[in-house]
Amino acid sequence: MKILLFFILAGSLLLYGEAKAQSVAPKAGTAAKRPNIVVILADDMGYSDMGMFGSEIKTPNLDGIAKEGVRFTNFYTHASCSPTRSMLLSGQDTHLNGLGAMDEWTAPNQMGKEGYEGYLNTNLVTLPQLLKDAGYHTYMVGKWHLGKAPDKIPAARGFERDFTLLDGMGSYWDMTNMTALNPTSVFTEDGKYLTKLPKNYYATKTYTDKLINFIDEGKKDGKPFFAYVSHQAPHDPYHLPKDWRNRHVGEYDKGWDMVRQERLKRQKELGIIPENTQLAERMWYVPDYSILAPAARAVIGRKMELYAGLVENLDYHIGRLIDHLKEIGEYENTIFIVFGDNGAEGTDLGAMIGGTPGTLNYLYFASKWSNNHPNAWGEPNSYVGYGPGWAQVSMTPFSQYKGWMAEGGIRNALVVSGPINKLPKGSINHGTMFVADIMPTLLEVAGTNYPDNFNGKAQPKLAGKSWLPVLNGQAASPRTDKDYIAWEVFGNRAVRQGDWKIRWEIKPVGKSDWELFNIAQDPAERNDLAAQNPDKLKEMLILWDKYAKENNVILPDRTVFETLEDQLPPRVPVQDGYPPLLNIKQFIPPADMMAEPKK
Repeated sequence: MKILLFFILAGSLLLYGEAKAQSVAPKAGTAAKRPNIVVILADDMGYSDMGMFGSEIKTPNLDGIAKEGVRFTNFYTHASCSPTRSMLLSGQDTHLNGLGAMDEWTAPNQMGKEGYEGYLNTNLVTLPQLLKDAGYHTYMVGKWHLGKAPDKIPAARGFERDFTLLDGMGSYWDMTNMTALNPTSVFTEDGKYLTKLPKNYYATKTYTDKLINFIDEGKKDGKPFFAYVSHQAPHDPYHLPKDWRNRHVGEYDKGWDMVRQERLKRQKELGIIPENTQLAERMWYVPDYSILAPAARAVIGRKMELYAGLVENLDYHIGRLIDHLKEIGEYENTIFIVFGDNGAEGTDLGAMIGGTPGTLNYLYFASKWSNNHPNAWGEPNSYVGYGPGWAQVSMTPFSQYKGWMAEGGIRNALVVSGPINKLPKGSINHGTMFVADIMPTLLEVAGTNYPDNFNGKAQPKLAGKSWLPVLNGQAASPRTDKDYIAWEVFGNRAVRQGDWKIRWEIKPVGKSDWELFNIAQDPAERNDLAAQNPDKLKEMLILWDKYAKENNVILPDRTVFETLEDQLPPRVPVQDGYPPLLNIKQFIPPADMMAEPKK
């Protein structure tokens, strides 16, 4: 233990002292075994979807991690998936690491600009590269969404073993993808592009199987491992084995308002949110569930039943990984970091990507994603997402969901457990945490440093702060009231400093103007205080200007949200997208890098 603490202290001094030119691996034979690291990223899982964060969904394995570790209630990701992933793996702001905009929705004035490449910038050093240099095995399974070319895949960015979906979404059962111009998902295994998927492939199960195999094959040399477990679940389409589809039949027919109220009550009982917290107002285009016909309620409730099944299936396979680590004697020496990549998905991506009748993508969806009777939901070529009403349930008690800068778009549940945690088991922490913090935290755990130069390329300063002072009980938060976090994607933007937050969101979901909220008093963002507090607004806008200048923020001249023109409830705003999606064509891997899956 003394030697482990020495490495932690040494890593801290290196990280916050004068930077070295390259990462420094600990000398062989000088340390006891360092902890393994497992980062579990659930795609589009909401703030309240785990049992220990208020859900009725059964997540005993995730809850078990929470009971042995710490729950963080003020943890921020980004508003969309690849920006979050890019910050996790680079420790850099999205506008510096290549994901200033998502590749699929890069605006015309952003194309070709530095920081808007649509893939993780290859000039930046990554977390797995530094951990590998520090003596860790580095494994990845699941969704990548950070580039497809040979120099941009996981094997080229520091992962020695991988089984990876390179696309942002797709079938759970096969290689079917989402658009007519990009009809086939691209996978890699250990740096080779796959010609087909393993026998009996199902995403969540196969990712777990592969990771267990990586761990077993790598354990002979006694080196610790870093595993990035980037699950596709519970992202739509809601593909699910038959025995997981009917575990909540009829449970959600009561509607989103009642389920939100029930989750809010449990969150208060658990201590997740303050006792005086109110629910955010229901989105203006989401109807009162009680006015819907019983048949409509049953069909809409069925969507949430499938989502709950996906979360429970995900929890089951996480449990398989936990059980295996216990069997091989590695569980007690493993750090777990678990969170969702953004707010829950409230947009019907099938309708959005499928386009309007007569379009190429509409015809493609009609042929490839047409298995859509409710009795067939979960089967291959079916497509279902649960929509904005249930997304607000997943984001209880917050407003809005994925893509937006309200708390419902950028705030998520975070669980940390294992030897990194010195706080009482089952603790709850309300400090302000950020996804960019993970890199400095894990470098400190590994006893290595972040370089100011890597492979001849100057490296920007890390955007995050180490969590170790918090986990050691030395601080309530890694941030002071003077520190701030800022975001921008799709033209939506926000800044949080201390208890205060400003946000700017496109109409009609937002105001297309700056709003000001006291998040400590009003986490649901019900009360815009901009008019009452002009001096505070001005102070926060100075921070925004500073952030935008330092991080090369280029606001888009076109955005995916420009088509949100229908403001009359109860119709959900239409999102048809715009031409950049049409530029995402099928990637063809080099012929000499093709391979069949390993057994």
